[in-house]
Amino acid sequence: MAASRAGRRPSIWLLSGTGEGPLLASRLLASGWSVQISLVNEDALRAYAPHPHLLGRVGALAGPEAIESELLGGTLAPFRWVIDASHPFATAISADLAAVCARIGQPLLRLWRPPVPQPPGSRLTLLDQLQDLADLDLGAERLLLAIGARHLAKAVALAGARASFARILPTPSSLRLALGAGLPAEALACHRPGSGPPGAEGCSIERALLEQWRITAVLCRQSGGATERLWQELCAELGLSLLVLKRPEEPLSGARLWSLEELLDQVGGISPGAWSPDPAARPAGGAPAG
Repeated sequence: MAASRAGRRPSIWLLSGTGEGPLLASRLLASGWSVQISLVNEDALRAYAPHPHLLGRVGALAGPEAIESELLGGTLAPFRWVIDASHPFATAISADLAAVCARIGQPLLRLWRPPVPQPPGSRLTLLDQLQDLADLDLGAERLLLAIGARHLAKAVALAGARASFARILPTPSSLRLALGAGLPAEALACHRPGSGPPGAEGCSIERALLEQWRITAVLCRQSGGATERLWQELCAELGLSLLVLKRPEEPLSGARLWSLEELLDQVGGISPGAWSPDPAARPAGGAPAG
C-alpha cells in the first residue's frame, strides 16, 4: 500500500495493531486524511483494506532515533497528527514516541482503553506480574494461555499447570516461540481473537477451544477492549477461573488520554482542514497529549 507524495492529502501516522487500528484507519481515510500505519509484521497488515492513501510500514521501531527519522523524513512526513493506539503493554514504544514528539513539537494523541468491568459471578484473580503465577496452586488446572507468544515459555514454567495450551497469533514467529516453550502442536490454536460477544460468531472459536480442551483456567492480559471482554464473559459464563495480568502504568504521567469514541469523533468526523482539537488537551508545549 502506498500513497503518492505529490499532491497528497494532509497525513496522520497511526501506530496500532489489528484491534482498533483498522477502524481508525478506515474513518481517517474516509474523512480525507492520508494515513501511515506502523505494524510489527506483514500478517497484521492484512487486517487493513488496501487504499490509495494508506501507507503500511512493517517492522519494529528501533528506539527514539528511528521514530524521529520517520517523523522528519518519512514518506508521508510531515504529519499533522500522530495517534498512538499501540497495545497497553507496549510501554517502551509509547514512552519513546511521547518523548520524541514532545521534543520536536509533534502533536500526539494517545488511545485509552478502559479496563473491562468484572462480570457478575466471575472468578477473577488480578496478577501484578507474570512471576505471581508461581504463588498460585495451578497443579490441577488445564490452563489456556492467551498472553501472546513472547512470554509463553516463562508462563508455562511458572504456572506448573497439569496441562497448558495457548491461543497464539497466526504468524511464523508466534508458532516458533510456542513450540520453543514446550507446547505440542495439538495444544496450540493459531488465530486472531474474536471480537463479538459470547454466542456470536466472533467468539465461537474461543468457546470451542475452552470446551474441546476442557479448560479450567485462562490467563490473559488486562488490555481493555474486545479481547479482554471476551475472556471475561466466556469464563464467567462457563464457570472458569480467569487470571488477568495487570496492565503496566501509563508511560505518559498526567497526560490526556482519548477513548476510542473520542478519537473517532475527533479524527473521523471532521475534515483535515477543519480539525481543531480541544485546547484543554494541549500541554504546555502546544501539542495534544498522547
